[in-house]
Amino acid sequence: MENYLWELELILLESDVAHEVADQIVSSLREKLKNREFSSRTDIYSQVVSDLREELLELIPDGFDLLGSNKKPTVVMFVGPNGAGKTTTMAKLAKRAIDNGKSVVFAASDTFRAASIEQLEEHASRLGIRVIKHKYGADPAAVAYDAINSAKAKGIDFVFIDTAGRQETNRNLMEELRKIKRVANPDFIVYVDEAVAGNAIYTRLEQFKELGISGVVLTKMDLDVKGGGVITASGFGIPILYVGTGQGYDDISQFDKYEFVSQLLS
Repeated sequence: MENYLWELELILLESDVAHEVADQIVSSLREKLKNREFSSRTDIYSQVVSDLREELLELIPDGFDLLGSNKKPTVVMFVGPNGAGKTTTMAKLAKRAIDNGKSVVFAASDTFRAASIEQLEEHASRLGIRVIKHKYGADPAAVAYDAINSAKAKGIDFVFIDTAGRQETNRNLMEELRKIKRVANPDFIVYVDEAVAGNAIYTRLEQFKELGISGVVLTKMDLDVKGGGVITASGFGIPILYVGTGQGYDDISQFDKYEFVSQLLS
């Protein structure tokens, strides 16, 4: 049995699953299998696969559609490492909201990165969305505060707050995000990362989780053939809400853990 479990752990690690999560999965499987009897090696293999399916479905939390919220306005704060596709994800979700008859306003609270406001404005222009912004270097929390007040005054359904995406180890960034959270009191905090980041997601999400992450969006899911990003992110018990599968505004879908596990083990 140990040979099978050792081989499975290697497969998980080679699939870019973080060591901590791979060890968690294998340890749980060991407990399930140790008191079972098997009639053949084939029987062992089929039981390991069956139990692995069950283990993954238990590991991956059920997701939800935050766009189904009826609170007005629903405030969503987007966080994540630099270059993970946070702003584009905001635009995609805004398009989904608009297609369902909802209204959205953007808060340009990334006042650090050059051209970040212009990037957000470009998306907003294409989608017909208003952007609340200040100058570069301004207080990001103040931008979020103004956007929320504007949404309340105009009866807007959703406020999407863009934030700086510098590396998660930057203490100034984390303090900035904590301040935005205190001021905006968001209904949801969404962490955005690349599915292809694999086991690197573990270290990054571990830093951001102190904010109280409501859910995860994984971009570039169409490029993640190994599935390690999904399994690693799920190791924190935080639901994966959506996955990005391309550059178009419609290239985003709700994550289905049953479909994912089925494809992974097929």
